[in-house]
Amino acid sequence: MQRVTENDSVTIVYEGLLASGEKFETSQETGPLSFQLGTGSVLPAFERAVLGMAVAESKTVRVPAEAAYGKKNEELIMAVPRQNFGEQPLTPGMVLGMNLEKEGEQHTVPATVVAVDKDKVTVDFNHPLAGQEITYQITLLSIDSPARMATGCGCA
Repeated sequence: MQRVTENDSVTIVYEGLLASGEKFETSQETGPLSFQLGTGSVLPAFERAVLGMAVAESKTVRVPAEAAYGKKNEELIMAVPRQNFGEQPLTPGMVLGMNLEKEGEQHTVPATVVAVDKDKVTVDFNHPLAGQEITYQITLLSIDSPARMATGCGCA
C-alpha cells in the first residue's frame, strides 16, 4: 500500500476546527486541496500530518498555536488615526487591506478592526487565527509521487 512520502503531490479533503468546535475552513466549500509536500504551500504541521497516510485514510491532528499561526503578538495591535480611513464605515471584526512600508517597499497586509472611536481605530495585524489551537480532520484522496509521474507508472 502506497503511503505519502516527501515531495509527493497529494489531494485531500479536510475541515479546520477551532478549540470551540467552530469550523473556520472546509474543503466542502472550496473543493479538494491539492499540494506538493516540501513546497511550503501549507502549514508545516499540516504537511507533517499527511506524511505516511494512505489513500482513503482519515486522520485528526491538533496543531498548537505556535505551530499554526503563532502566538498573538500584542505589538501588532495598534491605534491608527481615524482620519486615515476617510469616510469609510468601520466596524469591529472587519478585515481591511492596509498599506505598510517595510524596508523601503509598500506592502498591503490584512488587518482586523478591533475598536473604532471618534479619533482612532484600533487594528490588529496578527493573523486572525493567531493564538488559537486548531484541529484538522483530513482524508487523503490521492497520491502522485515524483517517481511514478516520471515513469508514467499508474501502479498503486
